Amino acid sequence: MYKKIIVPLDISATDNTILAHIRPLAKLHGSELVLMHVADGVGARMQDQLNLADSEEIKSDRAYLEQTCADLQKEGFNARAILVNGKEPVDGILSVVKKEGCDLIAMATHGHKFLEDMILGSVADNLRHRTGIPILMIRASVK
Repeated sequence: MYKKIIVPLDISATDNTILAHIRPLAKLHGSELVLMHVADGVGARMQDQLNLADSEEIKSDRAYLEQTCADLQKEGFNARAILVNGKEPVDGILSVVKKEGCDLIAMATHGHKFLEDMILGSVADNLRHRTGIPILMIRASVK
């Protein structure tokens, strides 16, 4: 049913939550996993305009994605990693969904950030309103 699943990661402990849930689903369907992260810090946003070398943030994000991807590959999954620089997270996710032809978005959510979510909206909520493909949202454990 799901041929290509995009898994947006935020480079935090919440990633473990979605990765634990997505493994059995990907195994069941023989799905390709597209792990991705949107580096949206100042360095990432200004990198192209200022012709900068990779910032420490970008190097760290890339290393995390590559290691997570390698771990999944060792488990037998068909997995790839994509790092998107300098976009709003929702725009970055949707651009990869379109380019890669993904048919499921699987992501962990943090829950509410109260005032910030009321003013800006959450990534999960914005995605939900801007895509027509299914989204699997798993709330990360609160500890």
